[in-house]
Amino acid sequence: MKSKINILNCKKFNGYKPCKPYKICDENCNERVEVGTLILIINLDAMGDVLMTTAQILPIKDKYPSSTIFWITKKNAKNLLLHNPYIDKVLEWNFESVLYLQNMKFDVIFNADKSSSASAFLNSLIAKEKYGFGINDFGAIISLNQFADYNFLLGLEDHKKFKVNRRTGQDILSETFNLKYNRSEYILNLTEHEKEFCKQFKLENNLTDNVMLVGINTGCSELYPNKKLTVEQHITLINKLLLIDGIVILLLGGVEDTERNKIIYNNFPNKIITTPTTEGLRKGICYENIADIVITGDSFGMHLAIALKKYVIAWFGLSCWAEIDLYDRGVKLFNESLDCSPCWLKACPHKLECRESVDLDRIVDEVKTIQSKINKR
Repeated sequence: MKSKINILNCKKFNGYKPCKPYKICDENCNERVEVGTLILIINLDAMGDVLMTTAQILPIKDKYPSSTIFWITKKNAKNLLLHNPYIDKVLEWNFESVLYLQNMKFDVIFNADKSSSASAFLNSLIAKEKYGFGINDFGAIISLNQFADYNFLLGLEDHKKFKVNRRTGQDILSETFNLKYNRSEYILNLTEHEKEFCKQFKLENNLTDNVMLVGINTGCSELYPNKKLTVEQHITLINKLLLIDGIVILLLGGVEDTERNKIIYNNFPNKIITTPTTEGLRKGICYENIADIVITGDSFGMHLAIALKKYVIAWFGLSCWAEIDLYDRGVKLFNESLDCSPCWLKACPHKLECRESVDLDRIVDEVKTIQSKINKR
């Protein structure tokens, strides 16, 4: 016999316990929030890509104002989505979450990833509308509709991706999702406790408002090791930056950068500050938040700086500079005279000219320019 219990349309209702102690879940509740349009975002790619995809949340909310947003991502990126007021539920990519989502009925699903796993997962889900990428009957990734065609073909045509395209990743993804592109920014929120941590770090290190803090993100993902400058280049750059009055240099990086940061710091004992690299993602976000300017390659650290609304000086070699939007806060450095750049190769068949030709003096000049802008505010 079918249950006679009336299941409420409320995003707070989970069927396990009331949303508040002793709260009665019935039609008389005056705190109900309708689910509205039920939306899922699939984003299993690199952490920087997950941050970039957060720029689509406000356009999604503009199109579907009454909505509930679920987001599934990998474990390492999950904490990037914490404290985001527009996301109702963040799920970690695992068997339990997949099983859970496969038994729901969504109104709209957005798959941001051109990957076999994300695309196959999308195929397995129920939704009235699907945007992005799926797979066909013989396992190839495909665009689901015309909105994803440009994004899809960009991955198949190197000349178009490397030499012709001048649209940012956010612009392309907005079209893929059939959303209005309005140059919305990344969304990354710090808690009050995290803001207080940043404040205390500055106090403990005597970092007053009279100095400009220049963060140098020294590393990158081990997947593309040539996205980072050499230790020697960093040492040369820091020697040049230390000649500028009124700045303090912070070394930034992840756990994979621990040893190289130690080597770099040992060349400048008590002249620069090195931040911990092994305290986890949220602490890493805090340390980068302390900086006013971030010098970086095209890496997660760059995307983090963009999300934190820092001035960014980013250099590019193997990756596509046109796809990155710094939102008018900084400069992109690249060498257009190199026929081989960008290339997205993990190993360089040449002499890493794109990295070796990075103009360190230009970086110093850009720091001075930004310092002048900040001082005039």
